[in-house]
Amino acid sequence: MLMVMLALGAASRVCADETERVGQWQEISWPFPRDGWPTGRAFRCTAGGCNGAELYARAKRGFCNCDTGVADDDEVDRVTDIDLISPRFAPVATGEEVALGELRGRARRYDLDMPDGVRHASIGVAVARRCDLFVAVMQGRGEAGAMQRAALTFLETQEMRGWMAAALDGR
Repeated sequence: MLMVMLALGAASRVCADETERVGQWQEISWPFPRDGWPTGRAFRCTAGGCNGAELYARAKRGFCNCDTGVADDDEVDRVTDIDLISPRFAPVATGEEVALGELRGRARRYDLDMPDGVRHASIGVAVARRCDLFVAVMQGRGEAGAMQRAALTFLETQEMRGWMAAALDGR
């Protein structure tokens, strides 16, 4: 009996560690008005290091520089849809190279001044495949590094990688 209890305790700790690393995500409605790009998918993190943060992701086919992909931070600033959340955003650091499966690009952290006067942290991710772009932006009150880790881990899940591939293929 004691061994079973120890095993269950260890299993629950592993689950807690995984939730902290990945977060738990619930799909929500796309909150932005229509524009020239297809609607994406939106998610709210309900537990873990990103609790309460929201992630918005979509494909932008035919938008990327076919030769260099996402080459610099200025491009991340322009393409990630961060301005849909708030037009008042400021980068807090130089971006970094990231990969989501075969997609390569950059991620950058920002401070957002929200319409209600509250400041949020935000992470913009832009990755490319040939001439197509996949963008994601996450915003919330959490610590930017923890939110970025949770967002990238979530985007690397099999479900999200399958959806990204289908969206970039126009399906």
